[in-house]
Amino acid sequence: MRARSLAWSALLSASLVVPATSAAQAAPAPATCDPTQTTPVYRGKVPSPKDVLGIEFGERKVTAAESDRYLETVAARSERVVSGTLATSAQGRPLKYAVVGRPELLTKAGLGRVRAEAALLRNPHTPARIAERLARRGIPILWVSGNVHGNEPSGTDAALRTLRDLGDRSDCAATNILDNALVVVLPVQNPDGREAGTRHNAYGFDMNRDWFARTQPETDGKLSMLSKLPPVLFIDAHEMGGTSYFFPPNADPVYHETPEQAIGWINDVYGASMIKEFTRQGIDFFNRDTYDLFYQGYGDTVPTTGFHAAGMTFEKGGASPYPEKVREQYLTQWVSLSAAAVNRQRILTQWHQMAVDAYRQGRAGKLEPNQVYNPPNQVDRPVPDRKVLHYFLRADDPTKRAEVRTIVRRLQRMGVRVDRLVRPVTVPDYKEYGRPAGRATLPAGTYHVSMAQGQKHWIQAMLNEDSYTPFPYFYDVTAWSMPLLGNVSGGSSGADLKPRTAPLPTLPAERPARPGKTPKIAILEPAPSATNSTVRQSAGWLRHKLDREWRMPFTVLSPADVAAGRLNGAQVLLVPNGPADGAYDGLGEAGRAALQKWTRDGGRYVGWQGGAVLAARLGLTTSTLAEPTSDVPGTLFRVKVDPRSPLARNVGPTAWSFYAYDLVMRQSDPARVAVAYPAVDSPDWFVSGFEKGAAELGGTAAATDEKVGRGRTVLFAAEPNFRALTDGTAKLLLNAIAGPDPAARAAALAAPAPGSAQARQARSLPRFTAPVRVSVKAADAARAAGVLRSLGAKWTEQRHGDVVRYVIDNPQGLTADQHPFAGRVPALIRKAGITPVAVTLP
Repeated sequence: MRARSLAWSALLSASLVVPATSAAQAAPAPATCDPTQTTPVYRGKVPSPKDVLGIEFGERKVTAAESDRYLETVAARSERVVSGTLATSAQGRPLKYAVVGRPELLTKAGLGRVRAEAALLRNPHTPARIAERLARRGIPILWVSGNVHGNEPSGTDAALRTLRDLGDRSDCAATNILDNALVVVLPVQNPDGREAGTRHNAYGFDMNRDWFARTQPETDGKLSMLSKLPPVLFIDAHEMGGTSYFFPPNADPVYHETPEQAIGWINDVYGASMIKEFTRQGIDFFNRDTYDLFYQGYGDTVPTTGFHAAGMTFEKGGASPYPEKVREQYLTQWVSLSAAAVNRQRILTQWHQMAVDAYRQGRAGKLEPNQVYNPPNQVDRPVPDRKVLHYFLRADDPTKRAEVRTIVRRLQRMGVRVDRLVRPVTVPDYKEYGRPAGRATLPAGTYHVSMAQGQKHWIQAMLNEDSYTPFPYFYDVTAWSMPLLGNVSGGSSGADLKPRTAPLPTLPAERPARPGKTPKIAILEPAPSATNSTVRQSAGWLRHKLDREWRMPFTVLSPADVAAGRLNGAQVLLVPNGPADGAYDGLGEAGRAALQKWTRDGGRYVGWQGGAVLAARLGLTTSTLAEPTSDVPGTLFRVKVDPRSPLARNVGPTAWSFYAYDLVMRQSDPARVAVAYPAVDSPDWFVSGFEKGAAELGGTAAATDEKVGRGRTVLFAAEPNFRALTDGTAKLLLNAIAGPDPAARAAALAAPAPGSAQARQARSLPRFTAPVRVSVKAADAARAAGVLRSLGAKWTEQRHGDVVRYVIDNPQGLTADQHPFAGRVPALIRKAGITPVAVTLP
């Protein structure tokens, strides 16, 4: 025991920040040093933005290149700043960052000590007395980031102003931050989107949804740097509709594995400080509406769950003048950094305690319960009272090797320890995903993840069977379990097992698949509108998959290209999601006839969502499509795969389909159904995530495959490549593209019939674009309609049994943070005394 104590002492003395300049010994800030009222005093070492760029911050948005230039100028002129590049975008632009602190911390040795301290505090096994000394003398790492959405630029200019002030000011407000923190400034998270003025990056990804999957280099590089310099604070600066400002406290729902100490920082340290400052200055703001800490793909949830930081989304109204936007973004950044500095010891103490608490919970197999933070909200779906001590991922299916290793590597890169079974182990209560618990023997080589780790919250977030949505308000999806997304076999156990395991080194990145002979592929991609991003996202996710993972060349065609005869060289036409009306009209009579003939003469049409509607309008399918009557905002369903279908190759008998208010597809000929939802009373029926009324999907088609003349039409009702993270159903898509034709089990369509019942039904489908949806009990319908009228909303009313749904028109496809009133809907529904069935924001 004494030897271990000596070892810890040696590690502590080697890792602590230089004592002579430690935070504990730094001169305290004067009691009168107000972070925002203190007059800035500049040393003159760092040139102003006017001197470098010819403008002051806020006069106009800086370009991505100008942001880089000013960041590098500050780093070159200030001994308090070092810079680097954490990633390169798809279009070759760097993601520049700056680290700001006292000069002795910015040397290789100094940064190494800060990182070693952080590792000790994040380690639940660090002795309490050592953790206490680290909390007294240590340096917290604070992150400031902006512009993850390229058309929300003001956070960048504010972050550069913060960088300049920390790099050059000598007054007490600046030195108080520098004496008590290390600050990482990442002004631009999405340089390609900033230059294009689009929310998304060059591949159509909303990178504030990509955090856990890390599909984009911009996100992956950022998370790699976060692992090197782990935050206790992460600011993510956005813009929204209107002119007000949002900062935490957040709205419900909050994910159940969110540590309470981090919620306390967000609400009581940072939120309270900003409320006080904005109130003092008379600046309009709001809290507790719209923005939540639920989906584990955001720039606030992942820092909170994965790093035990205070992850915070800030939103400034985009309709405000640009100088005002930059000024208020700067204010929230400066106030938050100042609050962190003042509360340095409390924060570091609780940061370590979060790791200790997580380890103890994991060792006991205890899952955090669901709760709500905003009365009178109530928990709608409690977390089951079941122990979870272990997760297992099967590795004995060679066709799933890449998917399993991708999951394992993602876990490892977030600090999760993964082992492999050395010998088989019999598990008395093995709960395979979506199946009842039972006795099972798992073979040697199975991956094992113990919950007794400081990263217990993250393990549960990534390997869960269900997210247990506590409250029926939704801003984005409700299901994201990595094994389900990858269609990987695995499960959990609450038994007190002592498996023989061996530690697993960090796995290397999977190499992109080397394709064999591939068909000539074309993508039908109508030009997206400035605001409606449906086409940009679905086609972008597809291009990413083809370019980066499958390495399959393709040609992008517009409807006009098809009408001009440029489709004839293609063997496969991929038609991703997008407004079918626009594509149908854009094709014109010539294009529609050309596409029908091409398919009938041997072409392979593969479409999904809007692409499926277009196929129906063209008479290229006998399937019918209908609007859903259920509320399913973004959920995983187990589906059954026909083993005789060429889509089934290397997929297995079941997969997990991601579904979010998609059309319901029905096919009368079972021979044309490649993938189907099980019957609701079948043991195969399982739903991960929120659903109300999803029984309507039971027995319907998830994918169809039918002959059209000498050609073939393959349709998916939902997106098979959602955000390029649904690897299980993406394999179905790959087989649809490159697999063989099916054996002739069904008669072919003799000729496309644009006037068929299927075409007429498809033509009559509502043209909803990213609507706001409010579903209530019939008794609450009048009050709900009154709320919507007060907002000036236009809606379509749908009644199904005792539920009335209002589908609110959103013709520009705006997201909730861009929409003029969507973000206010939850609070107004609550204020009206309505307990909704579901409220879903785009």
